[in-house]
Amino acid sequence: MKKLVQCLFFSTLAFGLAACGPGEAETGTQTSSKKNNNEEYDLLVWEDQDKKAGIEEAVKKFEEENDVTIKVVEKALAGQIEDLRLDGPAGTGADVITIPGDQIGTAVTEGLLAPLDVSDAVKELYTQSAMQSQIVDGVVYGLPKAVETQILYYNKALISEEELPKSTDEWLEYSKGVLTKDSYGLLALWDQLYYAQGVMSAYGGYVFGQDAEGNYQADDIGLASPGAIEGAEYIQEFYKSGVFPTGIIGEQGINVLDSLFTEGKAAAVISGPWNLAPYKDAGIDYGVTELPLLSNGEHMGSFIGVKSYNVSSYSKNTELAQQFVEYIANAENSAVRYEKTLEVPAVASLSEDPIIQESPSALAVSVQSQHAVLTPGITAMNSVWEPVDAALQTIATGKGVPSEVLPQAVDQIKAAVAATGN
Repeated sequence: MKKLVQCLFFSTLAFGLAACGPGEAETGTQTSSKKNNNEEYDLLVWEDQDKKAGIEEAVKKFEEENDVTIKVVEKALAGQIEDLRLDGPAGTGADVITIPGDQIGTAVTEGLLAPLDVSDAVKELYTQSAMQSQIVDGVVYGLPKAVETQILYYNKALISEEELPKSTDEWLEYSKGVLTKDSYGLLALWDQLYYAQGVMSAYGGYVFGQDAEGNYQADDIGLASPGAIEGAEYIQEFYKSGVFPTGIIGEQGINVLDSLFTEGKAAAVISGPWNLAPYKDAGIDYGVTELPLLSNGEHMGSFIGVKSYNVSSYSKNTELAQQFVEYIANAENSAVRYEKTLEVPAVASLSEDPIIQESPSALAVSVQSQHAVLTPGITAMNSVWEPVDAALQTIATGKGVPSEVLPQAVDQIKAAVAATGN
C-alpha cells in the first residue's frame, strides 16, 4: 500500500508543506540560445501559464548578477513535456522548463531531462516529499517550485464556517436538504481518479504499492482492492442520491462544477489552489478549509502535486541552466513567487514566514497535506488515468458496480504497462 506522505509544508518536523489550466500563451517568438549561435538570449525558460509575474524580479536580478539574458515564455504546464519532445531535437526547445512532478519519471525514461549536480544543502531546503518527487534512481532531475493539494471551498453567502458539515455523511444530508435545480450542497469530481483517490485511499485503496525504500511497484496495483471497491461504493451513493448533477460527469465536469460555484448555486466544492484567483475574480466571497472526514471516520485523502523547474537534456548551456534553477527556486525567490501567484512554495523554512502562516489558503493546503500522498511519478502512471476514470464514470452513471468495473480497469492497466515495458 502506498505510504502516506510524511512531511509537507507547515512543520518541518511533523509535516512540511510538501494539483493546469488549458490554453497556451507566449511572451515572444521562440528562438534558440546564444549557445546555438543566436545572440538574443543565453537561456530560454518555459514558465507556467499566467505565472511569469512571479519570477520577473528574480530573472532581472539573475541577468544583472551574471551578465546574461533570459527569455521567459509562458506555456501550459501540462503540455511542456510534449513541446520539448518536438522542439528539443530541433534545437528550439527551452533550456529550463516547469512540469508536474508526476511527469518526471516519464521524462527521465525518454531522456528529456538533464541530471542536476546539487549539494545536500540545496536538497535540504525543500520538504522531504517535494524533493522526493524530483529524484529517480538516486539522481536529482529538478528542484521543486510549488506544491498543491485539494481543499474545500465554501460560499460564505450560502453557508457559514460554523455551519460547515464535518463529515461527508453530514454533507450528503445537507446536500439533500438544499437540493433544487438551482441549488446544490457539496460538489466533487469523484468520477475522476485525481479526486476519487482521496475517498478510495481512506478505505484502503491505493494506486501502486511501495517497497521498503519507497519505490513504487508497477506490478502491485491497489485500485481494485477491497478498500478501493468499498470507497467507490460510497462514492456511488452520492451520484445515486442525485446531489451531484449529471453535468459534472465526464470531460466537461470541471467546467460545470466551477460554473455552479461561481454562479452562487453550490454551497461548496472540492477543488485546488489553482482556483483561488478565478473564484475571487468571479466575485465569490469564499472560505477554504481541509477536506472532511469520511463515513468510516478516516480523513479524506488527496494527491499532492509538485511543480518543479527542470533542465532540458537538449540545452547547450546546462551549467548556466542549473545555476538559474537553483536561484529561481531558492527561499527568497520562492517567497516572492508565492506573494505574486499564491502558489504554495516547497521550501521548508517558509513554514515560519508570516506570509504563509497568515494565509487561510496556505493553511488549508498544509493541513490537508497531512492526509495526502504524492502522485506516483513512475512511467506506469500514464497507463492508470484513462481506464480508471472510465470505470469511475461508469460507476457515477450507474451503468456498472465497483466490484466489476474496477477489476476490469486494473486488467487494462496491467496490459498497458506490459505492452510498454514500464
